[in-house]
Amino acid sequence: MSKIRITKQFNFETGHALYGYDGKCKNVHGHSYKLSVTVIGSPITDRSNVKFGMVIDFSDLKKIVKEEIVDQFDHATVFNETTPHIELANELKNRGHHVILVDYQPTSENMVVDFAQKIVARLPEGISLFSLKLQETESSFAEWYASDNL
Repeated sequence: MSKIRITKQFNFETGHALYGYDGKCKNVHGHSYKLSVTVIGSPITDRSNVKFGMVIDFSDLKKIVKEEIVDQFDHATVFNETTPHIELANELKNRGHHVILVDYQPTSENMVVDFAQKIVARLPEGISLFSLKLQETESSFAEWYASDNL
């Protein structure tokens, strides 16, 4: 059976700051992220299966990505938990803001790796994550490919 790639796109707004960076991104700021999630698998061949002909139902993929990434990161501010931004993070949390503390510098490169791990853990058997593309501006993005991470 042929292998087919299925892609679903998502949008979310997230703020972050890159502690120790030598440019403008050291300041707290935000992006309108676009995430493209591509999985690969063979279409279901069992005619009695309600998902006959599908690799994965787009709504099933949407549920995974929304629960693991979009619902978590949308309108949140992300800080590295090991930087002095922790003081700002705690102040924001105390004021009712949604703050996520991560164990990495919250660059697009590191976020896409984090997202890949979260998605892979939730995919059904027979479906593999092929690639992710995390776009933070119209002209800047990070990509993760399974083939690069064997």
